[in-house]
Amino acid sequence: MIYVVDLEAVDTRYTKQWKTHVPELLQRELDEPVTVISGGDTPQATTPGAFLNFGGTNVYKSKQLEQIGELFCAGEVKDGDYFLYTDAWNPTVIQLKYMAELLGVKIKIGGLWHAGSYDSQDFLGRLIGDKPWVRHAEKSMYEVFDHNFFASAFHIKMFYSVLNHPWQIVWSDGMFDDGKITRTGWPMEYMADTLAPYTGLEKRDIILFPHRIAPEKQPEIFKDLQQSLPQYKFVMCQEQQLSKDEYHTLLGSAKMVFSANLQETLGISWYEGALVDAIPMVPDRLSYSEMAIDDFKYPSAWTESFDSYLDHKQEVIDAIVDYMENYDNYVPAITQQVTKLKDDYFGCSKLISTIRDRSNYA
Repeated sequence: MIYVVDLEAVDTRYTKQWKTHVPELLQRELDEPVTVISGGDTPQATTPGAFLNFGGTNVYKSKQLEQIGELFCAGEVKDGDYFLYTDAWNPTVIQLKYMAELLGVKIKIGGLWHAGSYDSQDFLGRLIGDKPWVRHAEKSMYEVFDHNFFASAFHIKMFYSVLNHPWQIVWSDGMFDDGKITRTGWPMEYMADTLAPYTGLEKRDIILFPHRIAPEKQPEIFKDLQQSLPQYKFVMCQEQQLSKDEYHTLLGSAKMVFSANLQETLGISWYEGALVDAIPMVPDRLSYSEMAIDDFKYPSAWTESFDSYLDHKQEVIDAIVDYMENYDNYVPAITQQVTKLKDDYFGCSKLISTIRDRSNYA
């Protein structure tokens, strides 16, 4: 049996698709029964600038823990079962391990890491920082997981370096390996089909900011560019309260997606844009450095801060004008970019094989 301890779904985010896609994918690829452990309904209003609701997420996780405990009480969890947390930052995994070990049930546990206090630009990093309780909690959760899944090498390196854990990590064949880490794409195989109806739309002189409006995304840079380039339409998507269909239509009509992000361990919106032939303009830092081809990376120094942006503003403007005015010349490179992202970062074959081969792990 595979138990999916899921992440609460927000209708406008990928977590909505994961509600059905992840269990269906696991069932199809592994041919094992799959049970989803959900916390029920969740507040759709996230904490401003955040990925989820800080209060609601704990209500959700508490309901998940209750179900997990009831499964153990009923004797339904068996040796060889696998628990997959679609968000590894879930303290219930410690209580799951507590029950499994004290009751002598030999399970395996995997978790997908998205962010944490170890990222200084994440909410946890900014508001809590390096307080011992949160750093020790993250180390403990890491140790509980038999398989720690990360979507980018950048994320693994940051996690490893900040938490200062004495892990012996070996880089081999494009993968980190300490026996517990797996670099795998996320389960987002559906995205190409989801965006397919929005390809071929008439392109307009639109530049999108598809990120959360949060300090680590530097929206002030985008707003300043808007004032300096009135010939183009700049759209900050989160300000528009768009439905999924409206958002995808806007992506399909846009020529460019812009990022000056200071936090990114994967980056979904720029892949969505590339799928519908929107040029991604991204800084050469964070996960972008390994994921983006050279055509679409600009020097990190251009937007490392607002002051740095002001020093390099003309260079940023020149690059935007080049992309917008010579859009057709960049379309072949967008196709190349999509192939790289689709194969390496938005398909979870390594995750699937790790779960399938779990009996080979001690």
